[in-house]
Amino acid sequence: MVLEPPLNVLLCLVVLSLLSVFNVCARADSLGELSDSFWQWRAQEQPFTNDDIPRIDRPAGFIVDWSQQTIAQRLQQLAVFEQRWKSLAPSAQTPVPEQVDYRLLGSALARARFELSIEQNWKRNPYFYVDQTLGSVFILLLQPPPFSEARQQEIVARVKRIPATIERAKQNLTDMRQPFVRLAIDALDNISERTGQMATALAPQLSSANAQALQQAIPAAATALTQYRAWLETKLATARKDTAIGRDNYIYFLRSIALLPYTPEQLLEMSSLEWSRSVAFEAYQEARLAGLPPATIFPNADAQIAAEKADEEKVRAFLVNQKILSVPDWMKHYRNLLLPAYLEPLEGMGVTDDLTGPSRLNEDGTSYIRQPSPNLGYFSLSTARDPRPILVHEGVPGHYFQLCLGWHNDDPIRRHYYDSNANEGIGFYAEEMMLQAGFFDDNPHTRSTIYNFMRLRALRVEVDVKLALGEFTLEQAANYLAKTVPMDRTTALGEAAMFSSTPGQAISYQIGKLQIIQLLSDTRLKQGADFSMLKFNDFVWNNGNVPLSLQRWELLQDASQVPAATAPPRVSREERR
Repeated sequence: MVLEPPLNVLLCLVVLSLLSVFNVCARADSLGELSDSFWQWRAQEQPFTNDDIPRIDRPAGFIVDWSQQTIAQRLQQLAVFEQRWKSLAPSAQTPVPEQVDYRLLGSALARARFELSIEQNWKRNPYFYVDQTLGSVFILLLQPPPFSEARQQEIVARVKRIPATIERAKQNLTDMRQPFVRLAIDALDNISERTGQMATALAPQLSSANAQALQQAIPAAATALTQYRAWLETKLATARKDTAIGRDNYIYFLRSIALLPYTPEQLLEMSSLEWSRSVAFEAYQEARLAGLPPATIFPNADAQIAAEKADEEKVRAFLVNQKILSVPDWMKHYRNLLLPAYLEPLEGMGVTDDLTGPSRLNEDGTSYIRQPSPNLGYFSLSTARDPRPILVHEGVPGHYFQLCLGWHNDDPIRRHYYDSNANEGIGFYAEEMMLQAGFFDDNPHTRSTIYNFMRLRALRVEVDVKLALGEFTLEQAANYLAKTVPMDRTTALGEAAMFSSTPGQAISYQIGKLQIIQLLSDTRLKQGADFSMLKFNDFVWNNGNVPLSLQRWELLQDASQVPAATAPPRVSREERR
């Protein structure tokens, strides 16, 4: 067992760390310097999640570390970053783009504070440590071959780190919640066999030395994970059942991180109206489907991959020809590949795609598919019928395309920032934009799929809000999604689990899309004959990581939807230990 140092040693280490950070603060500061130092810190501190939007480049030699000493240091370092940010507050006369950048950094700091001090998955959620162990390895497997020597060694190093991280988990998890305990137990079922399968299937991609090192590291990792599962089973019955973060904390997320002007009740009303709209549109479409044969499924993965490649080219041409969105010459492609055998044992660890990153803009994005089958889950089944709905949301012009533009932004402060409300809002907006522009006119079944996606995104708002406020349990949320979308039980449970542990994420699709539509209509009215759909979409996509209330401020000089900056929640004495 790994023992923590005594408290007085921890405090001395924290003081030394603070002195180092305060020395940085002592010199003249700037927003650019704060941004650089914060994002370097964030690359070390940001936890792994199963969401594909927050994935970031990690520094060479990165080590997963969730020791109590490190958490204490991070809380103190974050407080210093917050103070530096406050000291750089702009005046009302500061140019709007600079004020936008200031609020961006404030939002990023608030997100880190929210994770460490409010969500506290590091002490409440056992699945958090599944993400920090298996999830950290899963991320390295997503980029298609070849596997560089550096990546091979990083995979081995992260597998070796698993036992130490699991020991930290047992020390940190002092406030576990029963639904999260159960999810972690389920995620670790047959984990020894699965990690062995991963290592065996990955071996041909590795050098003989790295393959041997991985095989040697797997038994200790598998044992640690198996023992962790058994330990969790002993804690299940006594763990707290509630998972809600509460109204005040949820509003802090809305105001300080997502920079949304709405109350939870307004979010529910907006989603209810969109739900009714989506159900009506789906009903209209079902009437048009009367008498038509059912949608077909691709005969094999090769046929689906070939269709997606051709469809991606058609999407790009459609965007340009219809003057909807510019497609830069440097932009690479978004391609489907069959899920490799080494990913299959860990595919539950997150979205099986690789959207590249700031240092890999010269590479294609990748989305892994399964063999077409009527038994696939909700989203995989939709792509087995027609790749385009997911292609438009996840690939072009959605996440891959939009993130690459964001990482290419001239403003370095905007390259690293992410905001699901903007990112997912754009992905969802892209679906209906292409629908209304006529891209799906050739397939009535696909139009029906788009409308069903709309139903899901509207319901996600209700589920997110009610989970956060304690009006839904995780189990109730999963049942509601499975019945009302409808969707398969496994997908519904996965969605509910993610939304419960990351409050505010599930509202992003619907609310972000509505913000874009409102921004479009207001821009068109203000600009009149000078309005250009191409210029509008280019602005939104190039600044696609930026919260939409800030985009409105910059585009229309309208700050009415930007909430006032709020103080971070009070840090408890326990957190300062």
